[in-house]
Amino acid sequence: MPFPIYKKYIEETESELNVKFPTEFKNRMIKLNGGELLISREFEFELHPFFDKSDRKRISRTCNHIGLETKNAREWNGFPENGIAIGADGFGNKLILTHNGNRNLSDELYFWNHETRKTEKIAESINKLYVEKSSFWNKIKSKFIV
Repeated sequence: MPFPIYKKYIEETESELNVKFPTEFKNRMIKLNGGELLISREFEFELHPFFDKSDRKRISRTCNHIGLETKNAREWNGFPENGIAIGADGFGNKLILTHNGNRNLSDELYFWNHETRKTEKIAESINKLYVEKSSFWNKIKSKFIV
């Protein structure tokens, strides 16, 4: 269950990963740190939280945090060097944010396929993710709908 987070923990992750998260993403995570991002009735991403060290309960609830998940993903062949893993679909694929070398992550969301090692833009921002209506969703839904 997601819960609010203090901005200082987002700033710690930015420092750890040497990036700046987009404002829209930070605002969403400040209200709900992590949780499910429902794409359709059949498909969802689990958003990685920012690591919250305020108490033992929050430490255990955020142990799969963005910093750790990004470090783990970077060990996979083909994971984008400029990618930050912000979520996963449970099948090994990642929801990522990227930057163009300036370390400022863009609002645009990308889907990284661990099998093909390809990255595809799926939304202009986290608040504009309507995969069910996109060509992306039409291409992948057969993999998830039985």
